[in-house]
Amino acid sequence: MKNLGILLTYNYRLLSVAALLDVFENVNRFYKDEGKYPAFNINLFCIDKNLLPAEFSNYNPQNIADAPQQDIIFVPAFRSDDIRGAVAANQAYIPWLQQQFSSGSEIACVCTGAFLLGATGLLNGKPATTHIDACQAFNSIFPAVNLQPEKVVTGEGGLYTSGGSTSSFHLMLHLLQKYCGKDVAVRIAKLFSIDMDREQQTYFSTFYPAQQHNDQLVAMAQRQIEEGFHHNGTIEDLIKEIPGSRRNILRRFKQITGITPIEYLQKTRIEAAKKLLVQTNQQMTEVMLNSGYNDPKAFRKVFRKAVGMTPTGYREKFFMG
Repeated sequence: MKNLGILLTYNYRLLSVAALLDVFENVNRFYKDEGKYPAFNINLFCIDKNLLPAEFSNYNPQNIADAPQQDIIFVPAFRSDDIRGAVAANQAYIPWLQQQFSSGSEIACVCTGAFLLGATGLLNGKPATTHIDACQAFNSIFPAVNLQPEKVVTGEGGLYTSGGSTSSFHLMLHLLQKYCGKDVAVRIAKLFSIDMDREQQTYFSTFYPAQQHNDQLVAMAQRQIEEGFHHNGTIEDLIKEIPGSRRNILRRFKQITGITPIEYLQKTRIEAAKKLLVQTNQQMTEVMLNSGYNDPKAFRKVFRKAVGMTPTGYREKFFMG
């Protein structure tokens, strides 16, 4: 029987903890139905017992100071939009996670829970993923981590991360195959209707450009791009009227937004194309032209690289009409 610990961090997402418990409780049920001992000894750990909601009243949470060595520890997603604040509020878990890992525990993070693991330093030089829309923030805070935004699950050296919230099921399936075998993983996949072959999460991304800043020059460049992206022009055409040297504009733009003006233009165009594909009946040529492209082959290539699937495939998957 494996000791499986789930952290009840400050600002954790209730859904991610509930999903973990639901899956592993069902695995234990499978084992019991076959006359076997449960596969997992499930425990909840916290630094404040007031964090335990009524839904988990059948569990007796333990303070991390009294926690025995675990075989695997799950860090749930944070519900707060203030990721830095959430990590700061959970600083007490960092030395405990480091100690548990050095003593042999594996650590698995759900979605934005990867930020807490990143703060331990254990992920430095290793692959990781998180919610696709949180990847830019993660990369800026933890540049030493080998961030792989497109991945649904990563794992190396006993450290595991997953993408957006539903990717947590793929993380659990991955670990169930390791600990319990493929048959159990398949049974869980069927029980929860999980598509086992999802390998990337790029097509779930949404471009949210940085807008809350006081740099008027950068704000002017952003407006020029956002208002003129549909014209088939270069980035030089769009920002040529902005006062200041090109070098200064590029430096300040990258510093504020985290990406270059060319990347910003590309992301703006792709985001526009995605909206047209799912919200309108425009023909593919119209979508291409209205997004600022005029070469069908180049449009498909750029779209597929950015989104992880073709424009046609994206429309078929997400069309709202």
